[in-house]
Formats: sequence, C-alpha cells, structure tokens
Amino acid sequence: MGIKEQYQKEVVPKLKESFGYKNVHAVPTVVSVVLNIGLGQVAKDARFLETAEKTLTRISGQQPVKTKARKSISTFKIREGMIVGMKVTLRGKRMWTFLDKLLHVTLPRVRDFRGLSAKAFDGRGNYSIGFKEHMAFPEIPSDEIELLHGLQVTISTSAKTDDEARALLTLLGLPLKKA
Repeated sequence: MGIKEQYQKEVVPKLKESFGYKNVHAVPTVVSVVLNIGLGQVAKDARFLETAEKTLTRISGQQPVKTKARKSISTFKIREGMIVGMKVTLRGKRMWTFLDKLLHVTLPRVRDFRGLSAKAFDGRGNYSIGFKEHMAFPEIPSDEIELLHGLQVTISTSAKTDDEARALLTLLGLPLKKA
C-alpha cells in the first residue's frame, strides 16, 4: 500500500476521530514538498551550480528553479540578481512518491539516525528537515559524488496548528523524537 492510500484509508479516519472533524475536507493533508539547496559562498562556482542542479533533478524528477538574490549585500559579496539557490516544488503524484521514498528509503540511510526533531515545525503546520549530505538519497550513486552539499526538505500541510500537523505526519510514518 502506497502512502497516499495509507493516508486515505488509515490516517483520515484517525484524525477525524481524534480532532473531531465533521467533514473529510477539513482533515489536514500534505499540500506540497519543497526541496531547496542554498548555494552560499560557492554560488560563483559554475561546477557546483551544475552539480546542485543535477542532484535536485535526480532526486525530484523535476527541473529545479534557480532562486536569485532580491537585493545586494556587500558583506556577503552578493549582488542583486545573482543565483543564490535552487528549489523544486512537488505536488500531486510526485509529492506522494517522494514522501514514500523519503520515509521508507532515505531516512533509514542517514548516518547515525535516531529520529527527527519534534521542534522543526514552523507554527503554521509545516515541517522542515535538513540534510547535511545529499548522499542519503538512493538516486545519488556514491561513486559519482564530486562535491558534498546540504539539502533542505519542507513538508507543507493544510493543518492550522503544529499539533494537527504533528499528528498527520506521525500517522504517515515520519519518525519524530519525543519532545
């Protein structure tokens, strides 16, 4: 059973019961998953830019969007319009497939993994995970890695509070540590 079927058959009834939702459409769901790579000080390196783009394309199955600086910051040597990151927004079938892969393949491959922090909610029902190395993803063969870089995954939900989002993500199988 895929994660979407699990959501529809198991998670929705449990959330309706525990939070007292009367309508199925009031039950929180996962809206989107955003993968983000901040380029930081290596933004001028064309090779790193190309590596980050290939990584995001392999992991997500979509072409990433380059994010540009909105204004110049002389302290960080950033000019307006300079590429400072890349992101991919997943919705629909690709989002559910990615979540399934994240929960059942990628997180178990993370070195010294003991669960995710329960404090990474933003107050509006969204959850962020930071990876120090992109090697945990199965699409990245270890023999092809030239440059290591981090990656951020943000799971956006339709939940109004962190408690609703925590219940949703825990029922989907996100391994959260006890707070």
